[in-house]
Amino acid sequence: MPSPTRPRVLLIAYHFPPLAGSSGIQRTLRLAQHLPRLGWDVSVLTCWPQAYERIGADLLKDVPAEVHVERAIALDAARHLSLAGRHFAFTARPDRWASWRFDGVRRAQNLLRRVPHQAIWSTYPIPSAHVIGAALAQRTGLPWIADFRDPMVQADYPADAATRQQLLRLEDLAARTARLMTVTTPGTRRDILQRHPQARVELMENGYDEDSFGTAPAQREPLNPGQLTLLHSGIVYPWERDPAPLIQALARLRQAGLGSRLKVRFRAPVHEALLNDLAAQAGVTDMVEVMPAVGYRQALEEMQRADGLLVMQAANCNAQVPAKVYEYLRAGPRIVTLAAPEGDTAQLLRAAGITDQAPLDDAPAIAALLQRLVADDASLQLLPRADAVQGASRWARSQQLADWLRALV
Repeated sequence: MPSPTRPRVLLIAYHFPPLAGSSGIQRTLRLAQHLPRLGWDVSVLTCWPQAYERIGADLLKDVPAEVHVERAIALDAARHLSLAGRHFAFTARPDRWASWRFDGVRRAQNLLRRVPHQAIWSTYPIPSAHVIGAALAQRTGLPWIADFRDPMVQADYPADAATRQQLLRLEDLAARTARLMTVTTPGTRRDILQRHPQARVELMENGYDEDSFGTAPAQREPLNPGQLTLLHSGIVYPWERDPAPLIQALARLRQAGLGSRLKVRFRAPVHEALLNDLAAQAGVTDMVEVMPAVGYRQALEEMQRADGLLVMQAANCNAQVPAKVYEYLRAGPRIVTLAAPEGDTAQLLRAAGITDQAPLDDAPAIAALLQRLVADDASLQLLPRADAVQGASRWARSQQLADWLRALV
């Protein structure tokens, strides 16, 4: 039974266990863990497992027993509403799982009638979560926090005009209805305030979960004994994280006689065929490892065993910071940053003390940085300061949200 003296918040999120393969889970999951320790009871509205393309049980045990979880019926338009591999565009607006808003609103209203709640929080990157949050805020009058994380709309995204207009209308609704909008980067905040100067928009970055790292042993077996291994953990988007210049840089290292010294491991990149084709064309297949997905804690353990951690972010994502960057900060190895220097990712890492970087689209600059790494150049600044690591925990982010909730309620 809920406590009659403690306030309760409803968290609305598509990304939640047992969904597997997405770092987006961590934001909501860790809030569900930490908010009860900060004085807030928690309910979660999410999707039923059939909506997810991949599921795994490894994070289910992290959901606290006292957190009430409602799972709404949701259909993936690309899998459940398609015929001969095609589906009507309107079934995937504003996203492929838009159908969950119907059962989601129904289930949430029933829950709010049964158990008093004092606030609502919904989170992108599945925009239909905000559709549900807005509907509940309008029907109940409860204060609503709309967590946008990254931009929903950019100059060239989304390409579909109808989807773009729908997302702009949803953003406008949130700017007018939500008591607070939160984002993960300064660039996203500036972008939203340009369109909605009257809105209250605050920065709530991503972070790492200290408990998930556990206690690191004194010594760890290297990923590839005798070779320096750089690890990229997560999706390699062909456009937003174009790996072609990096592969070209590896070819330059091979020409310089350093091919046997370095290996780049891509863990769960999704676009495996692209990476393998690029490596074959450049003649560096032995310098590239493409590996399947593993569980979350296995991924963190692998980060700690790597000789370096690879960040890739193109200029078309200057207002975004990959969530795994914060886990990289905590993991310990050197961080090799390939990103546009004016973007939020590069600036965040520079502010943390990682000042030696290269643009993602500049193969010669990448090769020069990697040569210094292979040569063990003592002047390279690739490690974060301790204070930057300490300030990037998800516990600190949860404290931020708890403070905002108390002020609103």
